[in-house]
Amino acid sequence: MNTDSPKFCRRCLLKDISSDEYFNTIYEYIENLDASQKVSSNEYEKRLDSCRSCDHLVNGMCELCGCFVEVRAIKRQSHCAQSSEIW
Repeated sequence: MNTDSPKFCRRCLLKDISSDEYFNTIYEYIENLDASQKVSSNEYEKRLDSCRSCDHLVNGMCELCGCFVEVRAIKRQSHCAQSSEIW
C-alpha cells in the first residue's frame, strides 16, 4: 500500500474528522484538483479578496450558499452566490 497518496474519506461528515485534519482535508482537496479545473493563482487571490470583503463570509464559508470559499474560488467554473455571475 502506498502511504504517500492523499487519503480522502468520501463518506465522512465534518464532525467525524478530527480538528487537526479538518482544514488539511480541504487544502488537500484543492491541491489535488486537476489543473484544468483551476484558475490561475492571480485569479484565485482576486476571488479570495472579493470574498474577504463580503459580509457573507463567516468562518471560511459563504453564508449564502454554504460553500467553503477557498474551494469555490479555485474552481474555474464557479460563481459567486452574491452576484450570481461566473467569476
